[in-house]
Amino acid sequence: MKLFAADALLPGGWAKDVSIVIDGGGRIGAVTPDSKAAADAERVAGFLVPGMANLHSHAFQRAMAGLAEARTHPTDSFWSWRELMYRFAARITPEQLEDIAAHLYVEMLKGGFTGVAEFHYLHRDGVGRPYADPTEMSARILAAAESAGIALTHLPVLYAHGGFGAQPAQPSQSRFLNSVDEHMRLIEALRDTVRTHREMRVGLAFHSLRAVDPAMMGEALRAMDGIDDMAPIHIHVAEQEKEVADCIAWSGERPVAWLLDHMPVDGHWCLVHATHLEAAEVKRLAQSGAVAGLCPTTEANLGDGVFPAASFLGARGRFGVGTDSHIGVDVAGELRLLEYGQRLFTRRRSVLATAERPSPGLRLFEDAAVGGAQALARRSGKIETGMRADLVVLGADHGAMCNRTAAQALDSWVFAGDATCVRDVMVGGAWRVRERRHADEESLAERFRAAQAKLAA
Repeated sequence: MKLFAADALLPGGWAKDVSIVIDGGGRIGAVTPDSKAAADAERVAGFLVPGMANLHSHAFQRAMAGLAEARTHPTDSFWSWRELMYRFAARITPEQLEDIAAHLYVEMLKGGFTGVAEFHYLHRDGVGRPYADPTEMSARILAAAESAGIALTHLPVLYAHGGFGAQPAQPSQSRFLNSVDEHMRLIEALRDTVRTHREMRVGLAFHSLRAVDPAMMGEALRAMDGIDDMAPIHIHVAEQEKEVADCIAWSGERPVAWLLDHMPVDGHWCLVHATHLEAAEVKRLAQSGAVAGLCPTTEANLGDGVFPAASFLGARGRFGVGTDSHIGVDVAGELRLLEYGQRLFTRRRSVLATAERPSPGLRLFEDAAVGGAQALARRSGKIETGMRADLVVLGADHGAMCNRTAAQALDSWVFAGDATCVRDVMVGGAWRVRERRHADEESLAERFRAAQAKLAA
């Protein structure tokens, strides 16, 4: 396949008249700027940018988006929301999970995401009994990703305890639980399933420091090294101030400091949220090479707090974005709120821009694309030879994009546009969205609505 873009975002910045060759394996074989279009090349109808990875997803929560806004407690918080989420999660069947996830993944594609890391902890049935096939729920996520055509990094979540110090899990958490041995058998079975699927891979996730103990973490990491020593490792950490206080009471350290002191945190790791950091933790996390997995819309919705993005990026920290609970499902929305949170906190504008990159939209997009690809352990996030052909076309016909130069395109999308700016989406060399439509969106939306109706009954 050959493409020709009048404007394409390459690693060195915007380039004109770019010819791209995509090989049969879905990778970029050649990139030539300042070229002439080959006779058999498809001309891109807009601004061509690399696809973005959605580095944190709980797919089932899309079906409850908007249902947890009513105040249910005098001091409504993440913790009261969590109880509502537990009750919702207990009701979802495997068939419903697949239908919810498939529709969600189409929404992600249409919002500019080309890959997703599914942080998956619905392992058992609604009362905590194992399925006859332990991969039952994970297999539904894999099937959903294949239906939508999105690249998937599946992250089965190890979850064993109800609080720091190996407190017993609550009955409402019984659906999530596995021993280390059970969990690693699950991962091995899933790796066998996806071994020949170029759009899927499997990693390891720990739910949080309160849900696993240090011995379990060490055992699981050693086992994962024996299975795939390049696998991504994800964990929720320092999302809430109460979590920080509880971690200090348990260990004498803050959660991110404890992780950096006791676990081999490096570029394979993604620390999801990491909202509450002290200055020393900011510097150490940046130096570790790990990715900070930021989910600005969900973090705002749950009242988590504001990540210290200016100091973290100033320390050359790596980050990506995720849509987490999916009350919003597009690239622009997450990047916009990331910058706006900093503006509200500092009472300044363009906080995350730099003298070298004065466009905050461009700076955030480029860094999030690269960091997200790292978190998913996928060769994407850049338009260059050898990378996956995960590409997004921003339509120059959209009201927020028309009469814009390439240099203005990403600021216009991030700060004045939305998912409808995304015209075409390619994953691994195959077009999944054309002219703002996915080929199967109507049928997958109907299945989603049916699943929602059963859950609401």
